[in-house]
Amino acid sequence: MTPLIGIEEEYLIVDPWSRHVAPRAAEVLAAATDVLDVVHEITRFQVEARTAPSADLGELGTRLRAARKEVAQAARSCGLAVVASGLPVLGDVVPSPLSDDIRYEQGRVLYRALQDELSICALHVHVDVPDEEHAVYVGNHLRPWLPTLIALAANSPFFVGRDTGYASWRVISWGRWPVSGAPPYFPSFADYEVALRALSQSGALMDPKTVYWDARPSPTLPTVEVRVADVPLDVSDSLTIIGLIRGLVMTALADVARGDRGLPIPSEVMRAAYWRAARDGLRGDSLDVCEGVLVPAPVMAGRLLEHVRAATDEAGDSEFVEEGLDLLLSRGSGAERQRRAHDRTGHLAAVVDDLIEATVA
Repeated sequence: MTPLIGIEEEYLIVDPWSRHVAPRAAEVLAAATDVLDVVHEITRFQVEARTAPSADLGELGTRLRAARKEVAQAARSCGLAVVASGLPVLGDVVPSPLSDDIRYEQGRVLYRALQDELSICALHVHVDVPDEEHAVYVGNHLRPWLPTLIALAANSPFFVGRDTGYASWRVISWGRWPVSGAPPYFPSFADYEVALRALSQSGALMDPKTVYWDARPSPTLPTVEVRVADVPLDVSDSLTIIGLIRGLVMTALADVARGDRGLPIPSEVMRAAYWRAARDGLRGDSLDVCEGVLVPAPVMAGRLLEHVRAATDEAGDSEFVEEGLDLLLSRGSGAERQRRAHDRTGHLAAVVDDLIEATVA
C-alpha cells in the first residue's frame, strides 16, 4: 500500500513596499483561518500551511497551490505579501519577535540567543510508517541522501541584506541547535530512547517536539517526519522533493523488512556533507558519504532517483518525479533564482519582488 503523505510549508510575511519581513502573522492568520489549515509559527514573521494527508502527488500539488493562493490573498487583504524563502532577504529580524505561546517563552529561557535567528522556513514531509521503531530505522537509511535533498531544495542564499555565499544558509543557521541536522545512526529503537533520555537530562530537549533532527519519528503522528528542506520557491519543486522523500521512505521500509537497518555513516562525515551541500547547492560537488568522494551534485541527484525507482514505480510517481527533477536540475534551485533576480538589478528588493511573484505562480 502506498503511504500517505502530509505536508507543512512555512512562509514569511513581507511588506511589499519596504520588502522587509513584517511581524504581522497574526493579522494574516485572522484573515485566513476560515478557509484552510493555517497556523502560527514560532516568530511573528511566519505562517505555516498544512495539507490533509493524501497518497496522490497530484492532489497534494492542488492543495499546496490552493494553500499558497489563499495565504497570499489573506496577506494582500492586510496590505502584505507572503514569500516562500528559507530566510528573510531583508528586514530587522534579530532578535526575532516570538509568537504568543508559553512554549516559545520557555524556549527563550532554555535556548537563549539560539532563539534570536528563528525566522526560518522549511518544508516538512510526513510519510506514514508502521510505528516509531520503523521510523528510526528509516532515518538510518535516509541519512546518506539528506545532503542531496539539501542541494535540491536550497532556497536561502541571502540573509537580512547580505549574500551569505551559501545556497542554503538556513541549514547552517539551524545546525547550531543542540538536537538538529542529520539524525544519529541508531542500531535499535531502544538506543534511540536511551539517547533521548540523556538529551532530556542534559537540558537540550524541552519536550519531544524539540527533537529537531531532519528525519525523526513524529512526536504526535504515526509518521516519519523529514524536515531537511528549505521551503522551495516553486510548488513543482516541492512536489519533486516530496515524491523523492516518499520513495526514500518506501525503499527504506523494504530494506528494513529484509533485516537491513542502514549503513552507520559517521556523524562527522554527515556534518561535512551537510556543509558542502548547503554551501554549493546544485552547482558544485556533493560528498558521497558512502564512498567518501566528491561527486557533482546533479550526478548525486540522478543516483537518488535510481535508488528510489522501484518505490516510485510502485507509487505511480516515476514519470512525475523524473520530469520534476529534470526541470529542477535544468533551471536550478530557488537559491539560483534568487541570485539571478539580484544579478539583474543589483538590488535585493528585486529578489523579494520575484519571490512574491514566484511563490504563487
